[in-house]
Amino acid sequence: MRDGSEPLGVHRAFSPARVWALTTNTFTQLVRMRVFYFLLIFSLVIVAISFLFAGIAFEEQLRLLKNVSFGSMRLFCGIFALVGTALLIPKDVEDRTLYTILSKPVPRIEYLLGKLFGVLLLIVVSLVVMTALFTAVLHLRGSVMLNDTIENYEARGQQLDEAELASLEKGIREQGADWNLLNGVWAVFLEAAVAASVALLISTFASSTLFTIVVGLVIYLIGHLQALARGVLFEDGAAPGVFARLLAALISLVFPDFHQFSAVQEGMADGTAPAASLMWSLTGIAFFYLVIYNLVAYLMFSNKEL
Repeated sequence: MRDGSEPLGVHRAFSPARVWALTTNTFTQLVRMRVFYFLLIFSLVIVAISFLFAGIAFEEQLRLLKNVSFGSMRLFCGIFALVGTALLIPKDVEDRTLYTILSKPVPRIEYLLGKLFGVLLLIVVSLVVMTALFTAVLHLRGSVMLNDTIENYEARGQQLDEAELASLEKGIREQGADWNLLNGVWAVFLEAAVAASVALLISTFASSTLFTIVVGLVIYLIGHLQALARGVLFEDGAAPGVFARLLAALISLVFPDFHQFSAVQEGMADGTAPAASLMWSLTGIAFFYLVIYNLVAYLMFSNKEL
């Protein structure tokens, strides 16, 4: 008996408080691994890009800055999701922390959710920092470009009329910092969340951390190549056969289509805001993958001998 009333191994009802405690503990564990050093690299990349290509047209400068920023966000959040998640369960087993947690008793579903939410919390904090830096640099570069253009005209003894000035401001505004950029950031988070769920699932049966990372990277690569594969399967333009449709559906179910998330950032870099229906659709798709992968992870982990 535990505490004179609760038999050993009998779990109480699902507790959000326990999940949150595991979440914050996982977040602290990841921070101690110094993963935030990647944010320093991101800062250096963004600042460097903002000055290296100062000689090209302002539209191209801002477009390039957004492309590099979103690409860096996806890269670093993908690393956090795959590598960070892959390290958690093996490290808890090595430190014997896992046995201590599960003997509380804590249901295994709470343990898995706490680990996943801890990684997602790390990704959210990282994205907030990167978005703030990215937006500040983008806004600063837009202001500098506008002032430099006006000064160049004045140095030549010319002056922009109201129509030219309005056109210039509109061009910088369309390529500059605005609230639509948050759509791209949300797509980065959804992609990273799905990648973390994939890594969590693999880590429940993997024999090593390296195996989890390698398999996770392979699935991540396959997910980004799905659009290309579909183009090859249906390249003749004819209606796809039953086998081709079943194959495409099976691949999409097992391997998440990560390209649909990155396509949002590609459009954002060109100044095209995604439709609200597209963002809702991506959110629903990501939630579907999160439920499926975490359900399978729980089934695998609940039957695992520890």
